[in-house]
Amino acid sequence: LLVEFFEDEDRGCRDIRKHVAWYFKGYPVGGDLRAKLATASSLVEIDDLLGELDLSAPYPGAAAEGQRGRAGTPKRPALPDGWLDSREIGPAASTALADAELDTSGG
Repeated sequence: LLVEFFEDEDRGCRDIRKHVAWYFKGYPVGGDLRAKLATASSLVEIDDLLGELDLSAPYPGAAAEGQRGRAGTPKRPALPDGWLDSREIGPAASTALADAELDTSGG
């Protein structure tokens, strides 16, 4: 579904990686298989890896239950000092914002 949503196999496969640990929480899936699933780059590769799962493994019960993702209190959003002082930004800030949007910037 993610591939269909993004209309791009690579992007869909990259997006599913972040959910791998959640889906297998409590199940007897080895670290090696988890690591391979978390780096899979095609649907064929994911399908092959899922074929390695023990389909006779029982439901793990309580070990598979519980919250997924961020637990506890949500993070409070914060803006940089002075961010709301003006609706205009200078050339340096404009460049910094553009650089932060690059896929290679880390955010």
